[in-house]
Amino acid sequence: MINNDVIRSVRFILNVSEFKLVEIAMLGGGNTTQAKMNAYMKAEDEPGFEGCPQNLMARFLNGVIIYKRGKDDSRPPLSPDLPTNNVVLKKLRVAFELKDEDILAMLESVGFRITKSELSALFRKEGHINYRPCGDQLLRNFLKALTNREKSKTT
Repeated sequence: MINNDVIRSVRFILNVSEFKLVEIAMLGGGNTTQAKMNAYMKAEDEPGFEGCPQNLMARFLNGVIIYKRGKDDSRPPLSPDLPTNNVVLKKLRVAFELKDEDILAMLESVGFRITKSELSALFRKEGHINYRPCGDQLLRNFLKALTNREKSKTT
């Protein structure tokens, strides 16, 4: 999945402005401008579209964790792993304080079924014998389910 799609989804989930997205990226150590963030929000076929770089996406995801949970100086600093779908899934799980059962129920609610062992394989370290890469379809369904979950909390 492209980074811009993830940022747009997170913006919708959090219901924040593009200005706030810049602040969130800065929380994670990212350095961007409002103009750049506006370019990341555009659709690929719109004039002015710009792809979000991997290193900024990594910082943005760390910023989402800090934005949602607060900064905890007693914990080691968040790793700036270059985001794969697995890393996006892991960081959003941390940010929204989701347990495996929550994720399974959320995915089930949007008609996407996976087993607990399949889910745990997504959170393994790359190179682990049971590691499984997270596909775009699974990540899209997760983002959709997370959106539904967060929107239902506000109504």
